Order: sequence, then C-alpha cells, then structure tokens
Amino acid sequence: MNELSLGLLFSILAVLLLLSAFFSSAETGMMSLNRYRLKHLRKKKHKGAKRVAKLLKRPDRLISLILIGNNLVNFIAASLFTVIAIRLWGPTTSVVLGPIILTLVFLIFAEITPKTIAAFYPEKVAFPASIILTPLLKILYPVVWLINTVTNGLLRLFGIDTRNFNNEQLSSDELRSIVGEAGPHIPKRHQGMLLNILDLEQATVEDIMIPRSEIIGIDLDHNDERILEELRHCEFTRIPVFQDDINNIIGILHQRNVSKVIDELGKLNRSAFLLEIAEPYFIPEATPLHTQLLNFQKQKRRMGIVVDEYGVVQGLVTLEDILEEIVGEFTSNLADQVDDIHPQNDGSYIIHGTATIREINKVLAWELPADGPKTLNGLLLENLESFPDAATGIKIDDYLFEMLEIKDNLIQSVRAVSTGDKP
Repeated sequence: MNELSLGLLFSILAVLLLLSAFFSSAETGMMSLNRYRLKHLRKKKHKGAKRVAKLLKRPDRLISLILIGNNLVNFIAASLFTVIAIRLWGPTTSVVLGPIILTLVFLIFAEITPKTIAAFYPEKVAFPASIILTPLLKILYPVVWLINTVTNGLLRLFGIDTRNFNNEQLSSDELRSIVGEAGPHIPKRHQGMLLNILDLEQATVEDIMIPRSEIIGIDLDHNDERILEELRHCEFTRIPVFQDDINNIIGILHQRNVSKVIDELGKLNRSAFLLEIAEPYFIPEATPLHTQLLNFQKQKRRMGIVVDEYGVVQGLVTLEDILEEIVGEFTSNLADQVDDIHPQNDGSYIIHGTATIREINKVLAWELPADGPKTLNGLLLENLESFPDAATGIKIDDYLFEMLEIKDNLIQSVRAVSTGDKP
C-alpha cells in the first residue's frame, strides 16, 4: 500500500512538473512574440494570433494569471516532494536532500528547458498555450482582479499607470534599426529605399537643391536669336525664365511648349512665349524633404524655386531630385557616377566645389559637418575665413583638402582624402 501511494505521489509530482513547465514556457513565449508579426497575423485572421493579442492587451492580467498558476503548482509540488522525501530518507536527511533535488529538477525541466524552447519558438508555444490560458483567465478572474488591483495600486505610487500601457509605438530610429536588421526578408535595395524615406525628414530642400550659380534659364533681356539658341541647346524639361536677374523669375517654360512660341518663319514670338510661361512656385529653403514631397503632390508641381527668408533665390529643386534621394543611383559604385566626385588611383578624390556636403557624405560614407554650409565651397571658406590661394590646404576633422582651382572667388575643385582609417 505504501509503495502504491508512493507511486501515486510521484505521478502527481510529474503532472505538477509538466504544469510548471507549461506556465514557464507560456510566460516566455508570450513575452518573446514579435508584436508586429503578431499584428500582421491577427489581420490575416489567424485564430491563435487573435487569442494571444487579446491576452496581451492587458499584460498585467496575463502575467498575474501565469504567476498564480506557476507559484501554486510549485508550492504544491514542494509540499508533495517533502512527503516523498520523508518516506524515502527520513525527516533528517530529507531536510537537506529534498530542497536540493527539487530545485535541480524544477530548474532543469520546469524552468530553463521550457523557457529556452519558448524563446526560440515563441509562436509555437504561445499560440497553443493561449487555448488553455484564455478559459483559465475567465475561471480565475476574481483572483487575478484582486491581485491586479493591489499591485496596480502599488505601481501607481511609483508613477506607473498600466492602463496607458502601449509598447507598439515605434520611433523613426527604432524603425530604422528594424529595417536595417531585416536580413533576407527585405532585399538590400529595398532596405536602402526605406531608410532613405526615413532620412527625408532629416534633410531640407537646401541640402539637395541646384545652387543658383548653376541654374540654367532664359533671360528675357536677351535678344530673340540668343533665346532661340538657348532653347535649342537646353537639355532640361523645365526652364526658369527671368528678367535681367535670377532673383526676378517670371515663370517656368516647359520644353513641350517651345514649338508654340516659334512662328512659321522660325522666329521667336515673344507674346506667345509669355503666354506659355507657367507661374513660378517658390519654396522656403528650410522646408523638410518629406514635406516638400507632399507639397509637390498637392500642388501638382515638379519644380520649385528655393528662396531664403528675404525672398532671395538660392537655387531650385525638382520632384526628381527628391525621388532620387529615395531610389538612389542605379549603380553599385556611386563615386563613378557622380559628376562632382572623381576617385583617383592614390585613394584621394577630386571634388568640385559646388558638390553638396550631403552628397559627399552619402557617396563616400564620410562624416563632414552638415549643420552649417551646404556645399564644399562654403564649408572650406567658412573654415579658412578668407579666400585662399590655389595651393592652400586645410584639415577638417579627419579629412584633408587641397585647393586645386579657384575662379571668381569660388573654389572650383579640390583634392580630398580621408585620414580616419590611417594610424
């Protein structure tokens, strides 16, 4: 009879061990789930995901339920094993061996092993576990509610309000990290595009605009022959039209309308020319790129004239310029395709002075300061504090610059090299 009773006690202990393993694995599995994948599965009507999502709406209740079950099972198991140990070894020896053996057994089979499995396969553990936890929560709800009322009251003393719990919100930096660690699930090129979209809010139109010195436009003060010649050789679809000075922009002429401003004799019809000019669209230089992208869409525009706070023209930006910030260059070697940056055999680069700091940092993976001047010419002049001779050299952070050509008080080209990787 005693042996039968002992065997029954061991059977009950084994069941308690399994129950403890269940609660331990359920806790780890539930808390290890990818919340965004869970939301995706829930939208696809996955039954297990819907059950788990409902439980996780109140994680305080879920944790209370699991801990109530786990602690209850563990306490019963400890009491039961004490009876078994006394029968096997007597009251004296069992006081020493009982806790040691029970701790090792439960630690290995009811804690470490099930929790490790749940950490590696959270969905395979959490979804089936929710089948048991959902009705169990309803059965034990009065106990769970009582415990939560007390614990939540204590938490509020420390300024923690579980009613406003929400861990599904992501900052742009967190989203950037998720995209960067997506691995093979998102192709590298798509990752780059997503990251570029996130970077739009960190850049302004001033960072990517074509500087006013490089704007190619039509001056209405020129004679008809010169205007026609400029129209024939202009390679851009939209052409700014100004009067005397680039600050006095009259409008934008689309190349498709050029045929309408030339008469049968091939002469320029100035009246028709003025009629075909579209009203200019002006943009503050501090406008963030993501805002300007939406503005282009709302205004149904593809080109804007960038002006400063005084209304002085600083440059122009197009929809294509912003889209290029997202899509990037269609080549694996950006430096070979950028006209302003030319790699040299000795590891240095010949860079045009009008190249933007943003472009240089992006193409060469450098970290030139971008919070001041937007072009290399401006950055060098700011650091030199004077107009240099062609032979002048300067070091900015970990980068050396040697002036190669200076014209009209502008640095036309420099030789640049990074010293950051050198000892």
